[in-house]
Amino acid sequence: MAPTTGQRLLQDPEVPATNREPEAAGRGGRTRGVLLWLTTLVLYASFVGLGISTALLGPTFQDLARNVNRNISDLSIIFVGRASGFLCGTMVGGVLLDYMNQFLLLGVSMSATAVGFYLIPLCKKAFLLIIMMSVFGASIGVVDTGANVLILDLWGDKGAPHMQALHFSFALGAFLAPLLAKLAWGTTASAQNHTESDFDPLMLNRSSEAATDSVFAVPDDMNLLWAYASIGTYILVVSVFLFGLFCKKRSRQKKTAASAQEVRRAKYHRALLCLLFLFFFFYVGAEITYGSYVFSFATTHVGMEESEAAGLNSIFWGTFAACRGLAIFFATCLQPGTMIVVSNIGSLASSFFLVLFDKSPLCLWIASSVYGASMATTFPSGISWIEQYTTLTGKSTAFFVIGAALGEMAIPAVIGILQGHYPDLPVVLYTCLCSAIFTAVLFPVMYKLATLPLKHQRKGRRKSEEEKALSSINGNMQRNGMECILK
Repeated sequence: MAPTTGQRLLQDPEVPATNREPEAAGRGGRTRGVLLWLTTLVLYASFVGLGISTALLGPTFQDLARNVNRNISDLSIIFVGRASGFLCGTMVGGVLLDYMNQFLLLGVSMSATAVGFYLIPLCKKAFLLIIMMSVFGASIGVVDTGANVLILDLWGDKGAPHMQALHFSFALGAFLAPLLAKLAWGTTASAQNHTESDFDPLMLNRSSEAATDSVFAVPDDMNLLWAYASIGTYILVVSVFLFGLFCKKRSRQKKTAASAQEVRRAKYHRALLCLLFLFFFFYVGAEITYGSYVFSFATTHVGMEESEAAGLNSIFWGTFAACRGLAIFFATCLQPGTMIVVSNIGSLASSFFLVLFDKSPLCLWIASSVYGASMATTFPSGISWIEQYTTLTGKSTAFFVIGAALGEMAIPAVIGILQGHYPDLPVVLYTCLCSAIFTAVLFPVMYKLATLPLKHQRKGRRKSEEEKALSSINGNMQRNGMECILK
């Protein structure tokens, strides 16, 4: 029996294939299976760390601003720095993934993330903190792209549940981040209940006068240091496991050559990637826009209390995370394309009712929960779906991840400007509805492009197999005829 995709990735290429076959059903096969699952669990752990590190900036933003003697508004550029670093890391990582060992690249990136987490709370200069955040964004961009590619390489056509589990790990990490930052380590008395008006520049200058010449120094709030250091240690441990996997199996180039015959490439490969770029651009943009503006929309447009609006925001992200967890089990019995269609229908219906009953609090609660659940599975299902028709490399994966990142940056910014110009209109809801319509129309076009080439390829393969069979039959008949003549 031929080895699976994950076994081909993890098996030792130095051992001849004839010596491997007797071991496949015995100890060798069990060892490869254990190594396959160990690698998958390490990738899950890396995405938990990715979610924690990405979401940790929010609950610790005020503490970091105080640490570098800046107001919150003056330091908001660190979000731009992190996003820019993420885009650069995604592009560079997509190229490097095709030319170097994936485990080594992910290990180096996770190590850089860990070092950044050790240094961020020690930064006493705003420019240095921005630089550290940019480097941090680049490293998580590499990890985001590389882990998606590795899951597909490991599990191949069986990778849909594992892709859902990988992105659920990110949601789990994002859920744990504020708990670890504020509940596990707590906050000091001086760090509690501060607003931007509390950050008086003269007071900040006096508090940091002794450290004006210091680039790195221990922060006054030791809980900030312990929060970042503990999470950095976790990420460092994960990087050690990735380096261990690199030492175990170093032969990425030989694996690629051995499995080159397994590569699928659709006739409209580039067109599919461009359409997937647009698909993720609008999908992720709508997701982040609704999650970012639903609180302010509920308070200003619907007239909810802030506590109710906060609960509404929580129900959106709560159903989002819960359905990503449930999608692990759904992906074992449903095709990725089916899950995308169901998600598109749910997001289209919920956003339509949001626009239709934009003043109704009850509709806002119900539709927000349905919208969050519908948006949960689209991204990992999209990656698994495209892999069924055309093989994804590091560059191609980086391409549509960049589309998602650009949507996350551009659409919320544009909607914020439009909402300011048209405060009486539910611009956020219109955006969600338009994005749902666009993705619902775009996916059938993508499906048509993806399936038509495969049918032609299958016909070509059948013809070639029939030709080979006929040639072998003719060869046998000729040999039998020669034998009869000789006799």
